[in-house]
This record gives sequence, C-alpha cells and structure tokens, in this order.
Amino acid sequence: MADLIAQSCEPNVPSAVGRVASAPTPDSTLPVLVDPVPLNLAEGCAAQRHQARISRAFSGKETGTYEQLRDRLAILKYPGARIYRMPNFSGRPVVRVDLRVGAGHLALEVTDLGGCVMVEAFGTPQDVSVTDVRLKRELALPTS
Repeated sequence: MADLIAQSCEPNVPSAVGRVASAPTPDSTLPVLVDPVPLNLAEGCAAQRHQARISRAFSGKETGTYEQLRDRLAILKYPGARIYRMPNFSGRPVVRVDLRVGAGHLALEVTDLGGCVMVEAFGTPQDVSVTDVRLKRELALPTS
C-alpha cells in the first residue's frame, strides 16, 4: 500500500517491500524519545494521500476501541505488523502506522475522534521505532 501511494508521488521510487527498520538495542528499559525528522517532497505528497484516504474511510464510522481502529486500517490494507498502539490520554484510541520504505521516513498517527479521525503525518528517523517519536502538539487559539 505504501509503495503504491509513494509511486504515484514520485515515479522513480525503488521498491523495498519486505524491508523493515530495525529497532536499536536499548541501554535501559525507558524509551528514549526523539524529535521527528522533516518529510521530503515525495513523502509529503504521499502523506496527504494517506491522510485523505484514511479520513474518507473513517468518516461517519465509530471506532471507539483500539481493535476497531486497527481492523478498519487493516481493511484499507495497512499491515497489522506496522500498526502500533499508543497511549490514549484523551480516552480515545490512538495508533501509529509505520509507512517507511527503504530510506523513507513517513509515519502516521491516527486518533479516533468519534465518527471521524485525525491523521497526522510525521517523519521517523531510521533505526527508531515510530512509538519513540515525540510529536509536539500545537493548540489552536480560541476564535472567540
């Protein structure tokens, strides 16, 4: 799935199906959080396509549990081995999807909002798990 979308954004993307970034061996049991890396132009294009695809598929659908969120992503052909459960501080399920192919960095965070989802794209450094990337939340200022 990631290959198909990536190829529509950059026709000369080499296929690297089957390659998965390996996680570094930790020195302690505590995760070391890292900042996201910037996405290149092709990854940004692919991110927009994934975001639109996932948002359309979840529109009007209730996915109140992690399992429902994961199952719906699986229906969209995102591999279960690349879907990671994240802490849900808001009480709604959150997952991250690792879409890295070859030297790519693309990953998504999908948060259920009840009847729709929020999909955020970010870059994951090589040899780092998508669960160890620290995303900075930007709060919108009140409009009134």
